Amino acid sequence: MQPDQIKALLEGQIPDSEVQVNVEGSHVNLIVVSPAFEGLNPVKKQQLVYGALSDEIASGVIHAVNMKTYTPAQWAKAQ
Repeated sequence: MQPDQIKALLEGQIPDSEVQVNVEGSHVNLIVVSPAFEGLNPVKKQQLVYGALSDEIASGVIHAVNMKTYTPAQWAKAQ
């Protein structure tokens, strides 16, 4: 799966998100920034991302996902 396909999939399913994708084989590294993460704990944030990718993970197209999730405020501080 191409990085732009993963980016489009996530941005289409997570409201107002900005996604950076790096793919190495079947391993995907993500940075996801979205106001949808406001008030969620880290596990809930991950579940939101995994939910958007569930079909690709189940089919084996994506084998492993490493993600960093941020609200816009957290992302601004991290910069």
